Amino acid sequence: VQLQASGGGLVQPGGSLRLSCAASGSIFSGYIMEWYRQAPGKEREFVAQIFSGGLTIFADFVKGRFTISRDNHENTGTLQLNMLKPEDTAVYYCPLSQRGARFWGQGTLVTVSS
Repeated sequence: VQLQASGGGLVQPGGSLRLSCAASGSIFSGYIMEWYRQAPGKEREFVAQIFSGGLTIFADFVKGRFTISRDNHENTGTLQLNMLKPEDTAVYYCPLSQRGARFWGQGTLVTVSS
């Protein structure tokens, strides 16, 4: 399974970004698409996840600012980041979990700064 996150960039506080994730390879139905992030000098942390049926779970720090979606036919996903704060600066990853395994790909850097 190969994963590629994209859409990161530099944005001012209060701004928005739309991250995309493309998955390819041996992908089975029922997988979970997730988003994690890793800020400089910090451990990687969970951001959000979406199940194949559409159920979504978010980390507490999201507080309604982010939305997650997926396209089961295209095996793609998005993470819409709104009301961004400087502390949201991090590399964002979109791992995929299926059949007991989690696959990681390259992340995309989001920098929130004025």
